[in-house]
Amino acid sequence: MRFIRSLLLIVFFVVYTVPYACACFLVFPFMCAERRYWMAAYWCKSCIVVMRYLNNIRYQIEGMENLPNVPAVLLSKHQSAWETLAFPALIPRPLCYVFKRELLFVPFFGWTMGMLKMVHIDRRQGKDAFASVARQGRERMAESAWVIMFPEGTRTRVGQQGKYKSGGARFACAAGAPVVPIAHNAGHVWPRKSFLKYAGIVTMSIGRPIDTTGLTPEEVNLRVERWIETEMRRIDPDSYVPADPETESESKSHGAATGL
Repeated sequence: MRFIRSLLLIVFFVVYTVPYACACFLVFPFMCAERRYWMAAYWCKSCIVVMRYLNNIRYQIEGMENLPNVPAVLLSKHQSAWETLAFPALIPRPLCYVFKRELLFVPFFGWTMGMLKMVHIDRRQGKDAFASVARQGRERMAESAWVIMFPEGTRTRVGQQGKYKSGGARFACAAGAPVVPIAHNAGHVWPRKSFLKYAGIVTMSIGRPIDTTGLTPEEVNLRVERWIETEMRRIDPDSYVPADPETESESKSHGAATGL
């Protein structure tokens, strides 16, 4: 049954996304940027509703009151494709994703994204890529959007932690904007690189804004990492089993003996 429901979700995405994207192509030229965004966000909301009834994937949000009334940078845990769809559907302000320029060439999805005001990274620019991201991001924030990034870069498996890159923190410090950390356990319902979707409740926890004034990007990034990973162990304790003291001790002894 899980396989059938997962297959039906894929069929829904294909059947629903193509005509919806075509409708966007037709009406976007006659709409302002904000109205374009909310039309695209409605597609995300539709997908979340369908997943609730088709795959029994539900959600609960903690800390919604922590979202500030000023432009901010959201830095989130990244376990799944679920949060990519859910954030535009659940966050009450337009979001500006930072993504690779190559995604613009993905049929229908990428084409629609190209008509929205997002931040595109062109890796061919090398060292100038961050300057371009910072410029685009400041322009979007001046229009009252929130910039959202995944500091781990790629999706991580449940119970694991990726390396937190400082790009989001660097941008927030350069823009003088607060950072809002977000933790969630969506990897349980839509695992990384998995076709199957699993019934369950996603807990999304929004932390208090971190004021970047007077902090270095490294300090901001460390605070974000500590909050998110501590919160992950609170909302999903069974996925983070403490290391065996004897195993850890043996590992340290071996490291000392080998000079590692």
